[in-house]
Amino acid sequence: MKRICILAVLFCSLCVPSNATERPNVILILADDMGWHDPACFGGKAVPTPHLDALAASGLRMTRFYSSSAVCTPTRAAIVSGRYPLRFDIRTHFSDDESHLPRGVTTLPKLLKQNGYQTAHVGKWHLGGLHLAHAKNRDTSIPGPREHGFDHYLCQNEEPPLRPRLGNERRLYTDGGTCLLRDDEPVSESDPYFKMHLTDIIGAESIRLVEQFHAAKKPFFLNIWHLVPHLPYEPGSEPHWSATAAPGISDDQHRFRSMLAHMDATIGDLLKKLDQLSIRENTLIVLTSDNGGVFEGDIGPLKGGKTDLHEGGIRVSFIASWPGKIPAGRSTTSIGNTVDLLPTLCAAVGATVPDAAQVDGVNLLPHWQSGAAITRSDPLLWQLDLYPKLQRHYPKPKPYATEVAMEGEWKLLCRDAMPLELFDLEADLAETTNQLDNQPEIVARLARSVRAFLDAPRDSSGIAKQRRVGK
Repeated sequence: MKRICILAVLFCSLCVPSNATERPNVILILADDMGWHDPACFGGKAVPTPHLDALAASGLRMTRFYSSSAVCTPTRAAIVSGRYPLRFDIRTHFSDDESHLPRGVTTLPKLLKQNGYQTAHVGKWHLGGLHLAHAKNRDTSIPGPREHGFDHYLCQNEEPPLRPRLGNERRLYTDGGTCLLRDDEPVSESDPYFKMHLTDIIGAESIRLVEQFHAAKKPFFLNIWHLVPHLPYEPGSEPHWSATAAPGISDDQHRFRSMLAHMDATIGDLLKKLDQLSIRENTLIVLTSDNGGVFEGDIGPLKGGKTDLHEGGIRVSFIASWPGKIPAGRSTTSIGNTVDLLPTLCAAVGATVPDAAQVDGVNLLPHWQSGAAITRSDPLLWQLDLYPKLQRHYPKPKPYATEVAMEGEWKLLCRDAMPLELFDLEADLAETTNQLDNQPEIVARLARSVRAFLDAPRDSSGIAKQRRVGK
């Protein structure tokens, strides 16, 4: 009997982590406006992305992964909450007014923090609360990254007119250190980051935090939201500018390529640091984009682009890497969405998602690890107020849609719940042949889901009054 008990203890010790440091670290990397085919590992030919390619080779590529919106803010809200943006009445990008993710929302960093994780956010935020006035009075003002669960953050001050002016003058990256906030305090001119390129700042701060968290001997969640390759197109720092020169390309295309190469290099530096600290194998890394590509980005054969709900605006690159836990070199065509990240990452670290009925995403981890089928009880849904202009070098495709319901290969596009187009994405990736008149039962079923989605209750408490224009 004594021998049996000893064997049982030994067996259990193999199944359950013996201390907090054995739980995986989690790093979530978000590019901004990166097209589905921009990384070489997804078919891109414009610029080498060796570190993204290596990350993909070490894990899983999802070739049918979707952002929760065709613009940035709604997708970011979905990532941190696991809920559709419309649940918070977020129907466009925030324009740096008083709109914000509502206070008190259950978020991914809060859940991980409650489970003993150190949490930090680096880079773009765009969920409100990053004006100086907000940072100075959090008790009565708008919540920022720390109120939503991050122990530390380093972001640009999103208060007009400084940041918009830098963008208009194409200095948002090169002078990106001049308008930083770190944990609600402005970064001073004496800070080393003040004169650095923004992409280098994000890379350096990410590595600094990894070292700091590793020294504390507690697992960490690091949320890295790059600004590239979002406009304005600016030269990446050397050697990336010179390395991406090519005959016959426009100046903007050269700038775009250098920006993508620059981001890829910072990701390579981060991976190298994880290896040096011997924590790479215990770190789950997820990489995707907030929406589809813009002017110079590569969306492959897809239709539309950013601001449009056709595939070019919402289908994005996706990589998940966790050595020893997610098999290397796999690719899947199963459907994932950024609302799935909260339940999936919580499952990976053993954190319970409270009131799972309020989460729109599903746990993808079994699929990542074993290829198990992804089961959803309802179609995936999108809503985006009408943007009449497309950020591409061609007009926005008509008819203009404001909602989508997707179930398997079928994708229904609607305008204010009125069905407009139905596509079989398995047979028609480029969305060229409208099947609306050929599949009345599918149209009726998906249209009911859209109508119910639009009629469901919303928490509009974070939306500035001047933008509350009804449903």
